[in-house]
Amino acid sequence: MTNPITKDRRHFEDLTVGETIPLGPRTVSKADIIEFATEFDPFPFHLDEKAARESLLGGLAASGWQTGALSLRMLVDAFLSKIASMGGLGFTDLKWKRPLMKGDTLSGTATVTSLRRSASHANMGILTIDFDMRNQKNQQVMTLTLTNLVEVRNPAAMTEAAQ
Repeated sequence: MTNPITKDRRHFEDLTVGETIPLGPRTVSKADIIEFATEFDPFPFHLDEKAARESLLGGLAASGWQTGALSLRMLVDAFLSKIASMGGLGFTDLKWKRPLMKGDTLSGTATVTSLRRSASHANMGILTIDFDMRNQKNQQVMTLTLTNLVEVRNPAAMTEAAQ
């Protein structure tokens, strides 16, 4: 039975290892950084320019979690909202390589690195995506590996092929 919500979206069978999705760009302002930090990560180097200049970061910097949230939003806009996504399974290998500073523009790529059928749920495939996020100087800001469930268009196909 076809899911009416996802029938017009790309399914697991439509995806390919090596597919690269461009993400961004998004410029972060002082207001963006302070608003996010006030609610979620209230350290002085995210809230106060003077304190930030005197910190290890050398200036007002976005929270790493803000960088991750912006990157995920870019992935949703460019890719996840166009496929039959069933939700995330988690992430690994998160690395904040350098701070995203006030006025920086974040962009990058998400590359499909693995696709496999779920062994226990015939209607699900497992998609692995590697993020490579960079600033306007092409300096790497963040890397991350994300795992997501994707609906299989024809779950019986695997069962039939196995017989």
